[in-house]
Amino acid sequence: MKAEQLRKSILQLAIQGKLVPQDPADEPASVLLERIRAEKQRLIKEGKIKKDKGYSVIFKGDDNCYYEKTGSEVKNITDEIDFDLPDGWAFARINSLFFIQTGASFKKEQATSDFTQTRILRGGNILQGEYRFFENDIFVDSKLIQDSIILKNNDLITPAVTSIENIGKLARIEKDYEDVTAGGFVFIVRPCYNSDIFAKYMLYALQSSYFNKQLKSITKKSGQAFYNLGKERFIQLIIPIPPLNEQVRIVESIEQFTPLIKEYDKLEQQATKLDGEIYDKLKKSILQYAIQGKLVPQDSNDEPAAVLLERIRAEKKAQLGKKYVESYIYKGDDNCYYEKVGKNEPVLLENLPFDIPDSWCWARLENAVNINPRNNIDDNLDVSFVEMKSIMDGFNNAFCYKKRKWRDVKSGFTHFKNGDVGFAKITPCFQNRKSVVFHGLENCYGAGTTELHILRAYSDTIFSAYLLYFVKSPYFIEHGKINFSGTAGQQRFGTDAVKHTFIPIPPYNEQIRICNQIETMLGKLKDEN
Repeated sequence: MKAEQLRKSILQLAIQGKLVPQDPADEPASVLLERIRAEKQRLIKEGKIKKDKGYSVIFKGDDNCYYEKTGSEVKNITDEIDFDLPDGWAFARINSLFFIQTGASFKKEQATSDFTQTRILRGGNILQGEYRFFENDIFVDSKLIQDSIILKNNDLITPAVTSIENIGKLARIEKDYEDVTAGGFVFIVRPCYNSDIFAKYMLYALQSSYFNKQLKSITKKSGQAFYNLGKERFIQLIIPIPPLNEQVRIVESIEQFTPLIKEYDKLEQQATKLDGEIYDKLKKSILQYAIQGKLVPQDSNDEPAAVLLERIRAEKKAQLGKKYVESYIYKGDDNCYYEKVGKNEPVLLENLPFDIPDSWCWARLENAVNINPRNNIDDNLDVSFVEMKSIMDGFNNAFCYKKRKWRDVKSGFTHFKNGDVGFAKITPCFQNRKSVVFHGLENCYGAGTTELHILRAYSDTIFSAYLLYFVKSPYFIEHGKINFSGTAGQQRFGTDAVKHTFIPIPPYNEQIRICNQIETMLGKLKDEN
């Protein structure tokens, strides 16, 4: 069980009367509710709070149904009640327990950073169970703030208009302030009965799954990104009330559990982080083993990689004609690697990163694949347009696209087609492994962000998936980082550096076996994680 699930379970047990034992000698909740009703009437009479729509009493009838009496009107509300309560407990609506108001409303130009004025707590200041002050908090001239909304001890605050994930976050104010209030999109939930125990119990009760379910049911979308609780809907929500003495026991029990849950959460986060790091290291190790020829066994029946490179050279020569300069890397009788370019004398290579099997070959990327090719297709053809944000990072092979006409994207963008491998050249996208094998493109072609390098394999020479795992490998990432150029924050793995990068090339059939094994192993890690 996750720490948050454990916390919610404890709170749910608490509001159902299952966390601590009941004591028949406790003064029943109905007496407490009557005192709250009397106190609320006093505050209304003194003009300290506004008169509301009326006090209601919720009770259980002889037929085991729940009823609500407001004035002389009685109605069945059983469908609003999810569970029965122990003897001595009672249900009540928020409106019967609290005075609800929104925080300060002000114009944008009235906001200031003058910390001697009244601090405004917004939704971002409210965490689950606590509130915080931040350096970027805004302030408003104290003369513009009504005394009635200055936050007092035992006030509860909760976002009234916010994102869906922040609905239900509550905090209890733990002192009287002179210069702190809430913003206009925050509810100030002020108890009519000012008691630390009562306020603490209500804080926990309002964080329960039962109450959160009610909150979600009344929440309405306001605009594209925000959700609105609505004051009139909020005040009608129902909460279970134990006897005051039992509230003491509940609060004490929850407060005993709270540090343990926090420690559990801390350990859980550490474990999750460690698990993530372990799995990340395992994935990196798998790819590194793969490109070193250590992931699957070699097969002497495989056509050696040297034959693949001969086919690549023949295809490059046919494309480039007189511009083609023959280049290859070979192992000499002295067990050292040499590189011969054109008619130049072979040069000893002392910077190859690791050993590879005998059936493999080393090559520079520019001599193994076509780098950053251009498409020559009809202007009216529908193609795929891919932004950097649309390419998943990590060890995934996924992206999404928008449909565009080729004439609109052929200039000023990177070109690619199905089967091409694209990888980000700019930091931090490069280190984050934003790379993909393009597939399922509109009419097989696409264009996209200029911050991509494209690798296009020659026919039946280098498997696209192998190229993808190569550019995601620790060797390639570290090599790219070493060869970054440009200013901080805008560094790139430049085209020339990419061209001269060494790539280990296995036999074609072994490439397929490697990729199948990687997919199997990564799939198992995903299932385990």
